[in-house]
Amino acid sequence: MNDLKYKKIILKISGEAIEDESSRLILDAKKLNDIGQLTKKLVDMGIKVGIVCGAGNIFRGRIADEAGINSIDGDYMGMLGTVINLKAISSILDKYNVKNLLVSALAVDNIAKKFEINEAKKAYDDGVVVLLAGGLGRPKITTDTAVAKRARELEAEAILAGKNGVDGVYTSDPNKDKNAKFIKNTNYNEVLKLGLKVMDQEAIEILKDSDVETRVFSMADLNNFIKVVQGDDLGTTITKE
Repeated sequence: MNDLKYKKIILKISGEAIEDESSRLILDAKKLNDIGQLTKKLVDMGIKVGIVCGAGNIFRGRIADEAGINSIDGDYMGMLGTVINLKAISSILDKYNVKNLLVSALAVDNIAKKFEINEAKKAYDDGVVVLLAGGLGRPKITTDTAVAKRARELEAEAILAGKNGVDGVYTSDPNKDKNAKFIKNTNYNEVLKLGLKVMDQEAIEILKDSDVETRVFSMADLNNFIKVVQGDDLGTTITKE
């Protein structure tokens, strides 16, 4: 454990990362179990783990726009989508005998405990996997902002942001721009200055004066999460100045 680079982390998982693309289902059995096994490995290594998950597999803002759904209602629907995703992950962790606590910033009493910082922090410090659902419980708040705030509240050392289709931070979208340049190391102020598409501005503002690092790398291989906590220099590292 003393050789680990990070001992207190937040996993940032996109909703798309757990959807079944072939069958057009919101959840993929293998992906869920892979995340469960990954989390168990991290916990067995003695790492404190929190998980924030998006809801892009269930609901996206453009659906609200196209359907004429009020944007505030759409935001709440997205937050509820994160509860569904993390409830699924919680059940998988139960199957692997990994202690976990599902908390939500939204009141969903029969499904998850209402988020309370002291309870969540104690569980996290005690090695219980804390599943952080419901964003911050308010509309117009992104998953980026939620993960940044929760990382600071739980005093995590790093946010591990596994990505689909990209292996780090680039000057522009490498899937669209062949001249996009890979950025190995940067800081939060530089991210703001250059307008890099890592997280939204509010999230970066929350993190820029903190000791929380953000690691961005490909999650095509979930073992990359293990490699990063062990000190492998994968992807992009973002720190304060």
